[in-house]
Amino acid sequence: EVQLVESGGGLVQPGGSLRLSCAASGFTFSTYALGWVRQAPGKGPDWISSINGIGDTTWYADSVKGRFTISRDNAKNTLYLQMDNLKPEDTAVYLCSVTITGRQSRGQGTQVTVSS
Repeated sequence: EVQLVESGGGLVQPGGSLRLSCAASGFTFSTYALGWVRQAPGKGPDWISSINGIGDTTWYADSVKGRFTISRDNAKNTLYLQMDNLKPEDTAVYLCSVTITGRQSRGQGTQVTVSS
């Protein structure tokens, strides 16, 4: 069974930083691309970043490009999202995701709140 457990969220002031982690189990971690999506209150989920299996190729939504950095540690089966220069509009629940044989799995998410 695929399991994804996010952590690292919290309350941060505008301009601050957070590092999110996603611990994965139940599949061969290094084989699959992984991604982060976020869901703001009252809105649908938005894709924000992905990384390929070996970690040498990344993709970002325009809204986070230059501020967020996705990475992975295949030895630890863990995905990361370094978020810098956070803005109030980054407030959302952040979820990691993986698609295996056409089925997408997500974790429960971690709340990020950017407010002064």
